[in-house]
Amino acid sequence: MTARTSGLAEHAAPLDTDLTVTSLVLAWGGTRLRDLPWRRTRDPWSVLVSEVMLQQTQVPRVIPAWQRFLDVFPTAQACAPAPLGDVLRVWQGLGYPRRARNLHTAAGIIASAGGFPSTLDALRALPGVGAYTARAVLAFAFEVEVAVVDTNIARVLARVAGRPLGAREAQERADRLVPAHDSWTWNQALMDLGAMVCRPAPLCAECPIREVCAWHRSGHGPPDPAVASAGVSRRQAPYVGSDREARGRLLRALGVAALERSRVAEVMGRAPDRAATLLDALTGEHLVVIDGALVRLP
Repeated sequence: MTARTSGLAEHAAPLDTDLTVTSLVLAWGGTRLRDLPWRRTRDPWSVLVSEVMLQQTQVPRVIPAWQRFLDVFPTAQACAPAPLGDVLRVWQGLGYPRRARNLHTAAGIIASAGGFPSTLDALRALPGVGAYTARAVLAFAFEVEVAVVDTNIARVLARVAGRPLGAREAQERADRLVPAHDSWTWNQALMDLGAMVCRPAPLCAECPIREVCAWHRSGHGPPDPAVASAGVSRRQAPYVGSDREARGRLLRALGVAALERSRVAEVMGRAPDRAATLLDALTGEHLVVIDGALVRLP
């Protein structure tokens, strides 16, 4: 199924280089796409769950979590009436629990609407769904002719251009490359090219588009154009010893049972003042509830 959606600009006429890139990447990806479970479905809820999980988590960790989550909440309608605490328990191990809260809220909106949003604007109106995630759902669930630009694709585009790209220019370049009637395969193939070949330390000898890549033709002269490009992720601060780890410890404990508030600092492994600050933040994000002397999940 191929469709177009309102709010998306028509593609500009591609240049010869664009046609070459598109044809070479499609030919390369035809036999090399990673076998990821969310690629075997066009169900928009399943695709949305995968994209939200993948926002800040590596693929190997997402695969079992995605399958576990959909076993419990196979549809938005199944997720919407569940207490947020139940959603957070199923989410355990992925980190960044605001994503679970946003997904739960989105499920309520989708269930109330009686149908899954299928336009860019309607998808972007869901909590936690930005430009990339909305386009990914359109491309991978509805097979709309729209380009997605994740960190892997942004890296490929910058290196082919031979210079850093801002977010708007990267999206415009990606839009030019999308082939008619094969946007699903194209986006997946370009994403995998960035994930497996055009990596931070690139494997250029294996790249099907190295001859049209300006950075490769320049001899990989510094700086790497991908480093300063919009959309290319940077190394995160260490998790071990961070406040994120302390928050995670508390949420894991609360997933088992409510805690006396007096034990929060001990569970977090933080000084009382710092633990109180982190607890206030978690309550402000509606991820925990203070119920008298107890702290519990919502």
